Amino acid sequence: MISQTDIRRARILVVDDEPVNVQLLEFLLKTSGYEQVQSTTDPRQVAALHLQYRFDLIILDLQMPHMDGFQVMEALKPMEREAWLPVLVVTAEPDKKLAALEAGARDFIGKPFDTVEVLTRIRNLLEVRLLHRESREHGARMERKVRERTAELQRFRGALDATADAIFLVDGRSMAMVDVSDGACRMLGFSRDALLRIDPVALGLAERAQLERYGDPVSASHEHDIVETELLRADGQGAVPVEISWQLQQLTDMRMLIAVARDISERRVAQQHLEHMANYDRLTGLPNRTLFFQTLSDTIELAQDKNWRIAVLFITLDRFKVVNDSLGPALGDELLRQFSMRLVHRVRRDSVGRLGGDEFALILTMSREQHEEEAVSVANEVREALRAPFDLNGQQAGLTASIGIAMYPDDALDPDTLVKYADVAMVRAKEAGRDGYRFFTAGMNVQVLARLDLEVALRAALDGEQFELHYQPKLDLNTGRVTGVEALLRWRRPGHGLVYPAEFVPVLEDTGMVVRVGAWIIDEACRQIAAWNASGVRDVRVAVNVSSRQFVEGDLEGDIRTALDRYRVDPGLIELELTESALMSNFEHTIEVLDSLKRLGIRIAIDDFGTGYSSLAYLKRFPIDKLKIDIAFVRDITTNPDDAAIAMAIISMAHSLHMQVIAEGVESRAQMVLLRRHFCDEIQGFHISRALPPDELGQLVLENRAQPSRPTADDRNVQTLLVVDDDVNVLSALHRLFRRDNYRVLTAATPAEGFEQLALHHVQVILCDQRMPMMNGIEFLSRVKEMYPDTMRIILSGYAGVDTVLDSINRGAIYRFYTKPWNDKELRDNVRLAFRQYWLTHGPHDDRKAPRDEAVA
Repeated sequence: MISQTDIRRARILVVDDEPVNVQLLEFLLKTSGYEQVQSTTDPRQVAALHLQYRFDLIILDLQMPHMDGFQVMEALKPMEREAWLPVLVVTAEPDKKLAALEAGARDFIGKPFDTVEVLTRIRNLLEVRLLHRESREHGARMERKVRERTAELQRFRGALDATADAIFLVDGRSMAMVDVSDGACRMLGFSRDALLRIDPVALGLAERAQLERYGDPVSASHEHDIVETELLRADGQGAVPVEISWQLQQLTDMRMLIAVARDISERRVAQQHLEHMANYDRLTGLPNRTLFFQTLSDTIELAQDKNWRIAVLFITLDRFKVVNDSLGPALGDELLRQFSMRLVHRVRRDSVGRLGGDEFALILTMSREQHEEEAVSVANEVREALRAPFDLNGQQAGLTASIGIAMYPDDALDPDTLVKYADVAMVRAKEAGRDGYRFFTAGMNVQVLARLDLEVALRAALDGEQFELHYQPKLDLNTGRVTGVEALLRWRRPGHGLVYPAEFVPVLEDTGMVVRVGAWIIDEACRQIAAWNASGVRDVRVAVNVSSRQFVEGDLEGDIRTALDRYRVDPGLIELELTESALMSNFEHTIEVLDSLKRLGIRIAIDDFGTGYSSLAYLKRFPIDKLKIDIAFVRDITTNPDDAAIAMAIISMAHSLHMQVIAEGVESRAQMVLLRRHFCDEIQGFHISRALPPDELGQLVLENRAQPSRPTADDRNVQTLLVVDDDVNVLSALHRLFRRDNYRVLTAATPAEGFEQLALHHVQVILCDQRMPMMNGIEFLSRVKEMYPDTMRIILSGYAGVDTVLDSINRGAIYRFYTKPWNDKELRDNVRLAFRQYWLTHGPHDDRKAPRDEAVA
């Protein structure tokens, strides 16, 4: 009997030319209790080492320099009289498995390997090996037993080879292969010697635990144990499905496991064929009604766990009966086949089914956050699949579809009711005039009808020249000149007036019309540039937004080249604004197109930067000229420290990557000044101008160039005090008090006004009341500390609690605290000390000397 001690003391050799692999296996084995583990990275030493130590297991890599694993196994064979090499092959070449087993390996593990699996295989092989070694040590007694066993086995040979089935004899103790029939060799394509060298588990006869159960007289059943499994083929082309009958036979001194394997390939094929016929439509190959309902039931069960929504789309082909009756059933069937093929190109095959005749159904899963527009989008794709005529043996046939939509759990909770409601909605779609879709829920239908009306109107808008472009100016913060504009789409819809993009651009995206509209925008922008040039409004760069669908599905480069050539416009006057999602939709294609456009002279900008999901690692690979800070980070930039930090980080990062930065949505002078202070290059927003028609925009550019919006004078060395207090009398008194000290005194009656003053001016010292509406003084100064950490912050109040003030001082939110009513001289002296502290810490700008104390005394 092999003991745990025998296993732990087994001699193991690890052979791999990669030292890291050797170290890993050595560590794994030693920490698992194996005591005699050796290793080598030179395969040429293996034979000599084995001759010296007689290893119980050799863990061998195949691909090595000087001598590969196959050559190592060939060199080992003469040393193993029983032709049983103690070799476990571990390699990253799974296609070499059969070759390794043929060469004499006992088992095979692929890299990367599972730790538990490797240790299990090692233990199993060591048990078998130690049994062989134990046999050798018993010498003549074992030889006599082997002769007796061989005689008994020879009595089996006639029966083995008399049947066409594959028969395998396995030692019930060691679980090693003892003999196989000719039928087994024919079935699997191995020679007899090769099969005898293969471990039964590696061949696929059974798992190790099953073999041990079959070989145990106590636990083994007296009945034949019949199981279905798959056996390894010599050619590596899949496996042979078999039905195996196991029986335990007791011989003179051994237990013999007899496995009779019968090839059931034909039966499997017949079963699969029957299952396919029972579950799939013979004409289209789609799931039939039975399988579709089962799939829908499974999907509903999963949706309950995942909190999903499900849309069922019931589809019927309009006027199919007319086509079927006029062209005949054969061509009608061909039409159904072609339609089903188009359908599965747009949706997963397992989510669509043919319910009968010209009726089809789709299952669409979506998250709770997704809206009905997802189902509308799929319905539109189905309708789009019917747009191109069907070729029926030379006959052209055009069809449309009516689609009904029911939602889980909104409309129903079970498959039958969902499909029934979707069928009802489909009938409503037919009654509404065909080639459309309806939801079962009445409220949804109101939205659908409005959307359908919008779709029809948009298709007419492009052909009817109802679109126009307005242009919002962009201001260069360094020069104060309007140097560019953004082209913004407007729709002058008859009977509705001017429609803004938010109301119709999503529909353009969903229907794919955005590709045609995008090409028109590029053409119109180039035409307008040429018109401005002719009227004397020159050097105005026009930025055009490009959607992801236009970038992927359209010919963006071709549209731009055509427009530039038609109007003879300088490519440098066109700038493309792409969202991060558009950039990342097809990375390699995007780089190729953008590089081509850059060579042409087009400038590239990323729109709404910071709100998408592109990787910063990829950002540097795009030929980007400009980043556009999204309005979400600009709206509260003067009052929200987080927004300010994000905007400043984007500016710094962009400049480090040699890109310009433009901020959109600038609506106040304070926002503009703060962005200019932090070196933002351009801004656009209502503070400069709303989007204007072309003529008005041209006039604005001319007026701006005659008198640019120049930056204010540098006030970094002007000693500035900001007083914030909601009491106007206090503000007036403090203003009079500190004006005598020659400070520039700014006042604010609210924290909001205070933030605005801080954005507009460089402030060194802030004197703030504690009790104010909306935000108290400590809260205000805490935010100021984050946005303007260099300022000296003082609280002047008679209401604040001592603990709150001390905590704020300790956290650095405030510099000093003074109470009301104040002593004029004492307060003036302390403010003067605050200015002195500021200049001592930070020094004047441009190395100019700080104002002398006499100037503020």
